[in-house]
Amino acid sequence: MNIHWFPGHMTKARRMISENVKLVDIVCEIIDARIPLSSRNPDIDELTGGKPRLVIMNRCDQADPAVTKLWSAWFKGLSSFVLETDSKSSAGTGAFQNAVRSILRDKLQRYAEKGQAGRPVRAMILGIPNVGKSTFINKLAKRKAALTSDRPGVTRGRQWISIGQDLELLDTPGILWPKFDSQTVAENLAFTGAVKDDILDVETLAANLMERLREDYKRNLEARYKIEIAEDEKGFELLKKAAKKRGFLASGGEPDTERMAKILLDEFRGGVLGRISLEKPPGEV
Repeated sequence: MNIHWFPGHMTKARRMISENVKLVDIVCEIIDARIPLSSRNPDIDELTGGKPRLVIMNRCDQADPAVTKLWSAWFKGLSSFVLETDSKSSAGTGAFQNAVRSILRDKLQRYAEKGQAGRPVRAMILGIPNVGKSTFINKLAKRKAALTSDRPGVTRGRQWISIGQDLELLDTPGILWPKFDSQTVAENLAFTGAVKDDILDVETLAANLMERLREDYKRNLEARYKIEIAEDEKGFELLKKAAKKRGFLASGGEPDTERMAKILLDEFRGGVLGRISLEKPPGEV
């Protein structure tokens, strides 16, 4: 399955980010804790021109906690500042302002020496579609300041949001990149909802997800769908098993794999299958 999605509004969004980065002190890159590498846009380094960076691993409540620990250590090994969050419950978001001020300590000291101690810090919030940027901002603002949705592509324009008197956030549209590095990366983005389902073959996507989960999270699938999974069992066979068990039958009594595929993707994205990570840091098996 060849996955590609780069609609016209993303080109406009890239241009907007490049033009506005000069207005901010720091870039805060929100990534998906279930797929930390796949959800990092490789173009952000170029677009943000070397600004100080904070990496925010969001959706930690849905990721495998043991794997998330490995990712935190990996990012810190790269001398990256990293924050683990769950925007829906606000877990970790309370540490955001202190993390930003710690990264900008020297710059804030220079402001103070120039008599500009009250100048608000400006932070740009970046990330791929549907990674939880707007929910994260709303938790910080303690109000519905940014539009949210469980579909990618809702935020289209620039939005400034004030967080008290000393912090301003620039919300930006979620952007992907023109060509994915690999189809594994593309699938990871599709599994987590960063790519619109409308352009995908959801049955093939769900079958591939079944095979990926069979490797490390077989018990999650067996417990949720009350099926037994054999080693190397193909994804479509697993979809059929789950559809039969749920009573999803099409005409002629055949398993309704399309309906089951949509259920599987929805339940994975919603965390119903448990805490699952689809990537481990380089070098980890």
